[in-house]
Amino acid sequence: MPTFTIDSDNNITALAGLPAGAGESPSFSNAKELAKLTSDWPLSRLIATWNSFAGVAPFDDLKPVKKFTSRQTAVARLWQAVTRLSPDVAPPAARVATVRTKPKRSPAKATQRAHAPKGATQARPNKKAEVIAMMKRAKGATMSQIIEVTGWQKHTVRGFVSLLGSKGGEKIESLKNAAGERNYRISK
Repeated sequence: MPTFTIDSDNNITALAGLPAGAGESPSFSNAKELAKLTSDWPLSRLIATWNSFAGVAPFDDLKPVKKFTSRQTAVARLWQAVTRLSPDVAPPAARVATVRTKPKRSPAKATQRAHAPKGATQARPNKKAEVIAMMKRAKGATMSQIIEVTGWQKHTVRGFVSLLGSKGGEKIESLKNAAGERNYRISK
């Protein structure tokens, strides 16, 4: 495995082994050693080192950056670039664009809601009108009745009733019956 040295000007050199005079420049041979070496560096030096790679001959695919999301990201990306300096590492393969296709739906799956056939003469009134009609009855409507008719969840019913009272201009009475179930009624 090659050893890499880095000087104070951020020049990185790949070496087959550690030479005798390499004590002057810090050296590393794996990502952990690079992380340990750069742990005291400010992020600005890591950015400067990365940007010295970006756009240079064997690193044409690398783009300069203004900042890294974290020190770990910076070290990982630097290590990937540095390993390309090694003569025994093959150049990365060219990326091949893949054609994306839409996944096919299984014919066995039914749609969530069956639509009315074209030309249906009787249109269903909207859910808002149904709920308001139920709440205008003398006894009003229970939460479970509204859920059954509309298919809404409890929090949706509560939100609808709240909006109906505040923005809809209706006076809503909310009571609990003997069984402890919530009952909503529009008072006149």
